[in-house]
Amino acid sequence: MTYEMKFEALAAPTRRAVFEKLRSGPMAVNVLAEGLPVSRPAVSQHLKVLKEAGLVTERRDGVKRIYSLDTKGLSELREYFDQFWDDALDAYRRSLEASDA
Repeated sequence: MTYEMKFEALAAPTRRAVFEKLRSGPMAVNVLAEGLPVSRPAVSQHLKVLKEAGLVTERRDGVKRIYSLDTKGLSELREYFDQFWDDALDAYRRSLEASDA
């Protein structure tokens, strides 16, 4: 999946709320829907987008579908942001070296 797909998936506030709820562990759709301002079918649609973006996984438990954060997708996002952090640290190092010179 591309970074753009991941960012687009997380751009919607409701999807981001669903994603953030999964931080506490795997959940069924009905549990995820609790407290959200949308219906359970709408939560299912948001989960479909998150799954297609590689941010959540799904497994069946009888008739229920249990969703979890996809650690691979999260690692890909982290690698993306780490590039910015590495660039910032490198720029900081260069500025220190320039001030020492």
